[in-house]
Amino acid sequence: MRVYEEERERNGGMRISRDKLNKLAHTVADTLAEVDQVGFLEDRNTIRQEARKALEALLTEEAKIDAAARLKIANQRKIILEGSQEWDILYRKYYNDEVRKLGI
Repeated sequence: MRVYEEERERNGGMRISRDKLNKLAHTVADTLAEVDQVGFLEDRNTIRQEARKALEALLTEEAKIDAAARLKIANQRKIILEGSQEWDILYRKYYNDEVRKLGI
């Protein structure tokens, strides 16, 4: 698990690398360009950059939700080991609670 946490720290809290995020933003822009009902008011690079910003914002929010769920588990009276069935159940519950708070 420590490797996962180190990777998140290297990527500014995000779970995916910058290269993968840029690739995903390119894919979004390219896919939108192929849709007949979509017209761009800006050049494709600007669209790609905005897609990347939106994805970064979503990933940042997801990291906050993840951290909040983990903190709630860590604050339990008894120690709950990550990876256990109990931890997984609580994580899903607290994660979903945090998502509901945001109205998602």
